Amino acid sequence: MLADAFSHVAHWVFDLDNTLYPPSARLFDQIERRMTDFVARTLEVPQEEANHLRDHYWQLYGTTLAGLMHEHGLEPGPYLDEVHDIDFDVLEPDPDLRAAIAALPGHKIVFTNGSAPYAEQVLKARGLAGLFDGIFGVEHADYHPKPQPEAFAAVFAKAGVVPNRAAMFEDDPRNLAVPHGLGMRTVHVAPSPAPAPHIEHHTADLPKFLKALRAQRHR
Repeated sequence: MLADAFSHVAHWVFDLDNTLYPPSARLFDQIERRMTDFVARTLEVPQEEANHLRDHYWQLYGTTLAGLMHEHGLEPGPYLDEVHDIDFDVLEPDPDLRAAIAALPGHKIVFTNGSAPYAEQVLKARGLAGLFDGIFGVEHADYHPKPQPEAFAAVFAKAGVVPNRAAMFEDDPRNLAVPHGLGMRTVHVAPSPAPAPHIEHHTADLPKFLKALRAQRHR
């Protein structure tokens, strides 16, 4: 049973973007446009090349920011402030998701490759503010992004996450490989499955998945 697989879990780790809000909100479209503009202006390249570099760095390093820091010595603060200065009105509160997360036993955190202030704004817009025991951005991982092992090590140490008693919920399959290797339960949250040895569970409906888990545990 699903409940048996999670019966030992006391630490619940949630990604933010496209995990705690649906991809249909297209929030990241706004961020990507601002990333491309930042890259074009900072590196003095045309928009088309800037867009290519944005995606190339994301593929190679895990985030565009990591690529800019590694290859161009970029200071992260101004970048994070600018790319996350977006319209959050496209997000709507989700009472069902809030209730489902609130009902989970134990320690709950958000771990994002964005910044913690950005995450707080997203959570507020989704009606999830005050729900988590900690909100950890890329700055808490010394700017190492998921899927780099250093990112998980830094954040889990600061958050007190015990991997073999934890579960990770994430939309990017790449970011579940390290948690699985650490002994965590891994849940891919996305419209379509992405079969891989390090993905144990998939859901297209996070509130429903969490409610089913709790319902089974209390039978």
